[in-house]
Amino acid sequence: MHATLLGILGLALLGALHAQDSVPLQPDFQQDKLTGKWYSIGLASNSNWFKDKKPLLKMCTTVISATTDGNLEVTSTYPKGDQCEKRNSLYTKTEQPGRFSYTSPRWGSKHDIRVVETNYDEYALVATQIAKSTGSSTMVLLYSRTKELSPERLERFTQFSKEQGLTDDEILILPRTGESSWWER
Repeated sequence: MHATLLGILGLALLGALHAQDSVPLQPDFQQDKLTGKWYSIGLASNSNWFKDKKPLLKMCTTVISATTDGNLEVTSTYPKGDQCEKRNSLYTKTEQPGRFSYTSPRWGSKHDIRVVETNYDEYALVATQIAKSTGSSTMVLLYSRTKELSPERLERFTQFSKEQGLTDDEILILPRTGESSWWER
């Protein structure tokens, strides 16, 4: 019984790794062109956190900067109630350009982050596989240099999210919070 359970868990892990390996990376990734200010336009996820927070989520700003050792410092500012909150994350580069790892100090979750496609001056599509002790989840982010994107880019985000196994209920185009929000400028 114990060996059977281990075998099943091993196959499940192998399947998850294989699924993540099928996620493409931006060809000829140029990290310096990814830096700067972005708006989070779309978010898709099958995590419990997303299901709970989905009605409250709004567009936020993210600033990406390179560190001296080639990693990425990612600072997101988002509305929380009537205040703004900042979250800093350090994405550690891997041997594959466009692929990064991150471990949440708060939750201990491990994130495999991939820049799937970008043209650097308009949009970026990023996929993340998150593993924690309670299971794994998938997240897809759509970033834009402006607060709006073409219907074609939004459709590509939706299509790619579905290719990752996410459903319509797990895909959200983030609503804007209003022109007066200082953090959104």
